[in-house]
Amino acid sequence: MRHSFLAAAIACLLAIGPLPAGHAACSKPFNMAMENWPPYVYTDARGKPAGLDIELVQAIFAEAGCTLRIEAEVPRKRRMLMHQEGELALLLAASDTPERRQHSWFTLPYRHESTGLAALQQNAAQLAGIHSFADLQARKITLLSPSSGWYGQDYADHLATIKAAHLLSHFEELPQGMKMLQAGRGLLILGDVGSLDWEARRLGIKLQFLPYLPVNDSVHLMLSRKNATEGDIRQLNAAIGRLEKNGKLAAIRARYGMQTASIPLKVSTPNPSP
Repeated sequence: MRHSFLAAAIACLLAIGPLPAGHAACSKPFNMAMENWPPYVYTDARGKPAGLDIELVQAIFAEAGCTLRIEAEVPRKRRMLMHQEGELALLLAASDTPERRQHSWFTLPYRHESTGLAALQQNAAQLAGIHSFADLQARKITLLSPSSGWYGQDYADHLATIKAAHLLSHFEELPQGMKMLQAGRGLLILGDVGSLDWEARRLGIKLQFLPYLPVNDSVHLMLSRKNATEGDIRQLNAAIGRLEKNGKLAAIRARYGMQTASIPLKVSTPNPSP
């Protein structure tokens, strides 16, 4: 969720369509960093940004008459720091939290996100009955989780005690996490359901998802308060509203197995590229 997809000096400028009548453009161009996070963000065979979130954000910015530059990848933790400092204006698929509102604006939701827990299929039977991180801790189940990010209040509440019990190992990117799962470093892996499914099918691994979803909510575009204005957010929100009304965002989501902004992504994403 890392191959060297883009040279550091390359930045892709999104083509922006004509400005809708009666709507002004954003106050300035905004930038975001490329990621390797299929099926949401990845580089296609032609070396171009692709994926569900890329298509959605391109449509939103085009409708708003705003300019977005997609720049080279940076590590996950550095992305958040750069965002807080105003060096990266936009982060995708963000959960709206009070802490983040101190440094960021949030648009209306543009898709749904489900965070799940998965095990190798051969280990799934011993994990039945886990419905919370308290259950996981009580049964001393080892967990693999991303090194940063918001994965729900239940995870946040139990993170320190799970670490103290030596039940937790972190990974920086999902391919690394999947290798750790295969190697037995943890019985469960935590992550976005669509990404876990994509990566498992790419590697030929059979996963079993637990019914428990630590996060099952809508996500937003998150813009740094050091870059964006309240007017910019109104502009982007108006664009999201028009695109929801005319069905363009729904059509993009449907191609990836998601029907509306409030329906979870099915575990049936497009086939990963070899």
